[in-house]
Amino acid sequence: MEFFDLHPVTPQQRLINKAAEVIKEGGIIIYPTDTVYGLGCDIFNKQALERLFQIKNDAITKMFSFVCADLKDIAKYAKVSDYAYRTMKHLLPGAYTFVLPAAKDVPKKLWSKRKTVGIRVPNNEVSLAIARAVGNPIISTSVTNRKGEVLSDVDEIRAVFNPLVDLMLSIGNLSNQPSSVIDLSNGAPEVLRVGAGDVTLFA
Repeated sequence: MEFFDLHPVTPQQRLINKAAEVIKEGGIIIYPTDTVYGLGCDIFNKQALERLFQIKNDAITKMFSFVCADLKDIAKYAKVSDYAYRTMKHLLPGAYTFVLPAAKDVPKKLWSKRKTVGIRVPNNEVSLAIARAVGNPIISTSVTNRKGEVLSDVDEIRAVFNPLVDLMLSIGNLSNQPSSVIDLSNGAPEVLRVGAGDVTLFA
């Protein structure tokens, strides 16, 4: 696994481009978000997805979401009501995952049993810059150990994932609190997980 330290606010573009190239070539990376480190690959690369599912174990493949650079092309990936769009526009970029009905362009392997997908626009320039450089969303799934515990220490992540992934971009140790998950797929919002994002708006 290649490893690089990035500036958290103004990440080096050459390293962003390197990460994007690894993803475009079917590789898997570890990258920072505004909450925890994520495992990422191209959502449209079948072989990369299969490899990532093996790393994370098939039992939890339906918990995957993906990072979009912004909401501009969101209709390609999810069916968005007016209320959902207003809510997302108000809170994103931010520490939220929004669950929405899947659009047909999204690989069915990433759909939940309810035909939904999770959408992330993190408040983190590294992850947004990678998604922009790739040109389409990338997978967002927390870096965890075999027990499902979130790993936040860079040295521990390197020790566990060094033989499993191709590249890691680091901005130092992060928190171990993931994003809040809000289900907007049925009209009324439902808080599925309380995390870093403020959920009092949905109480």
